[in-house]
Amino acid sequence: MLLENLTGKKAIITGANSGIGYEAAKDLSSKGAFVILAVRNMEKGKGAAEGILQRNPQAKIKLMKLDLADLQSVRDFTEVFMEEFDSLDLLINNAGVMIPPYGKTKDGFELQFGSNHLGHFALTGLLLPILKTTSESRVVTLSIIAHRGAKIDFYNLDGSKGYKAMKFYGQSKLANLLFAKELDNRFKHHGLESISIACHPGISNTNLFHLGKGETPAFMKGMVKFFSQPAEKGAETTIYAATEESLQGGEYIGPNGRGNRKGNPAIEIPAAGVYNKETMEKLWAVSEELTNVRYTF
Repeated sequence: MLLENLTGKKAIITGANSGIGYEAAKDLSSKGAFVILAVRNMEKGKGAAEGILQRNPQAKIKLMKLDLADLQSVRDFTEVFMEEFDSLDLLINNAGVMIPPYGKTKDGFELQFGSNHLGHFALTGLLLPILKTTSESRVVTLSIIAHRGAKIDFYNLDGSKGYKAMKFYGQSKLANLLFAKELDNRFKHHGLESISIACHPGISNTNLFHLGKGETPAFMKGMVKFFSQPAEKGAETTIYAATEESLQGGEYIGPNGRGNRKGNPAIEIPAAGVYNKETMEKLWAVSEELTNVRYTF
């Protein structure tokens, strides 16, 4: 059963200015949660906040600057948050970049792996002290169908030995899935109440869905609408992962339709071999080393 009354709960949603993050922020704030919209572009963030308040003038929201492609920004964000708040019930690692031309984050990581995975890895680790002390806190991390068939190439994480945008996108979203599972394993190993859940929105028609650098052609937008679902529907898996009381941690939530592209939220079982213990532990160790964020459970 989904929790409908979130009064008193505090939630952080990265990339809450558009798409899945924005829809989740609308929903959770409508149920009484205090939602922090953690966004890179504050101008777009202001527009999102105004949109939420127009629909629900009673909504409790706060706009905060967070650039996941800049580890100093991640540290600044967590420092400011923990100075102001003493609890965090829900962290939704939602923000992401999709198939850009080759580029690097401020710290020199390949842009997709650095933003989608390492930025969220650092954010979660730096917020761990407050997550641990908040009863029944949750971390929800978004993956995507593109993780299927992907692998973590530990010998070319920075793309210096060759770069294919879609391959690196799949790698970053597989990293999100493995991180979510390994985080839950470690929560349980240390006897913590906190849980970690992964989810994906199927194929959702958001502003992430584009081709190359330019505007997606009109005929392609029509095709996308045919085999995808609106962002509002795509966000249902995130909301389910965040508020479904029966979840124990470690689950992967996706749409229940054909190919898990569309439909209603349900527990999905990743392909055999996805949760490879050696890969998960190596990814964790490499992520701690690259970000210089050590998890203390």
